Formats: sequence, structure tokens, C-alpha cells
Amino acid sequence: MIRHLLPGRVACWDSFDDHPPAAVHRAEAAAVRGATPRRRQEFANGRYCAHRALHRLGVPTAAVPAGDRGAPRWPDSVVGSITHCRGYTAAAVARSADVVSLGIDAEPHRPLPEGVLEFVARPDERSRVRELLVARPGVHWDRLLFSAKESVYKTWYPVAGRFLGFQEAEIVVDPVAGTFRALLPDAGAAGPGLPGALAGRWEVGNDLVVTAIAVPAPEGER
Repeated sequence: MIRHLLPGRVACWDSFDDHPPAAVHRAEAAAVRGATPRRRQEFANGRYCAHRALHRLGVPTAAVPAGDRGAPRWPDSVVGSITHCRGYTAAAVARSADVVSLGIDAEPHRPLPEGVLEFVARPDERSRVRELLVARPGVHWDRLLFSAKESVYKTWYPVAGRFLGFQEAEIVVDPVAGTFRALLPDAGAAGPGLPGALAGRWEVGNDLVVTAIAVPAPEGER
């Protein structure tokens, strides 16, 4: 699913299956030592997709250990993102000469648990979600908003190197075009290459909602 949401310069791999723990390199395994069997399986699924996406990009298969806050540490000159939820895993990677940063997220296409929307959404976002739930009830817009914010964070953190709260970025969804925009609080503080608004895309299918953002490198740097 995820490849339809990202430009051609991004290499993707997704899977609806579980994969054996052999997909995990020794340098990666430390991140899940002592974790539950389910968490170890999720991690193995994510690294399996990451390795396949790197191969598709033409990068020799390498370990992708976990770094700060569990974010993947990609090979030099590569940016990427991993997502997993029950029954689906995906990874997306690109060369940093082509893409400054990217973020992907997949969620079950179900309403958010009670109270979560109030926690993650700004007042204007909550109003827009309520309107969309009435006007276009075929999509769980609250879950889509949550997923978009996850993709924003995964795009933001590798560049800014700091935490971004759920309510710090404002999401505006286009329900017809399958796109969204994220207005960032202080893009300048995130370093060069990250604009003040991130453009993303979304899709619903296979009982999932999937969102993705890829920030292209400035034209003169490619």
C-alpha cells in the first residue's frame, strides 16, 4: 500500500505476513532483548521490510539498529521510516541526496479509543474531524488524523533531533485529493531543508489507514 503514497525516488517494501527472527541482524537484536514475543516479532517484521527496501534502493544490506527513542539508524546517506500494526508492516527508504526526511505510518482503520482524540488533536482539528465524520462517514477521520501526526513526528525527529508533541503540529486533511498538510511550530529550529509545512498523502484500504510524507531535497542539491 505504502508505495502508492511516495515518489518514485523512495524505495518501499511492505508485507501482510510475519517473518522469522532471522531477519534481524545481531547488531539490531539488542533493541528487543528481553521484550515480549509479540514485540520481537514486530521488530523482526520491520527489519525484514527495511532490509528489502534497502536492497531495492541499491544499498548493500546492512544492520538497521535502533537509536534514540527507538528510531531506526539507517546507513550513511540514507533516510527512512518503518511502521507496523497488527497484520501489516512497511518500510520506506531514500538517498539523502534526493529526500531530506520521510515518515510513514499504518493504523487499523477503526475509531480511536475514547479520549485519545482530545489528547492528540487541537480544537480546530477536532472540529474538522467531527464535520468529516458526519459528511463522509466511510472513513475514520480521527484515526487518519492520528496516523498523519505519527508520520509528521517520524519526519520531524531525525532532522530536528527533539520531541514534537501531538498538538504542536496542525493537520489539515483534504478528503477528496487524499492529501494532508502539517503546519509545523518552528521549522527553522529543525535545521535546513525542512519546510514550515509538510505535505503528505493518505489511503484507506485492507482495513488500514496509511499516511506518508517525503520531503524532497532542494533542487540544486540533487
